[in-house]
Amino acid sequence: MNIQIFGRKKSSATKKAERFFSERRIKFHSVDLDEKQISKGELESIIAGMDNKDDLIDKDSKLYKAKYAYLRFDIFTELLTNQELIKLPVIRNGKKVTAGEQTEVWKKWIEEDN
Repeated sequence: MNIQIFGRKKSSATKKAERFFSERRIKFHSVDLDEKQISKGELESIIAGMDNKDDLIDKDSKLYKAKYAYLRFDIFTELLTNQELIKLPVIRNGKKVTAGEQTEVWKKWIEEDN
């Protein structure tokens, strides 16, 4: 299992995800989006691993509600330039990706790995 967590140190959702994997003694690599943004190639990989790329957008964020809620836009371009729109945490397990708190999916990954 190769877990990578993209989030922010101040994000409670990111902290929950880190605690979830720590409690199960699963090693993970954290990427703080305040220190290092997701690159173009990584974003392409993340989107490719998602069932629905719209799930990567945090529709509850202030930025989304203020600027994007009523617009049509290219998700890839906007997420690359406005990473505050990304629903946290983004968890990557190899080629599989989730956005937001998805504990049931994470549990399934663990079961599949055992």
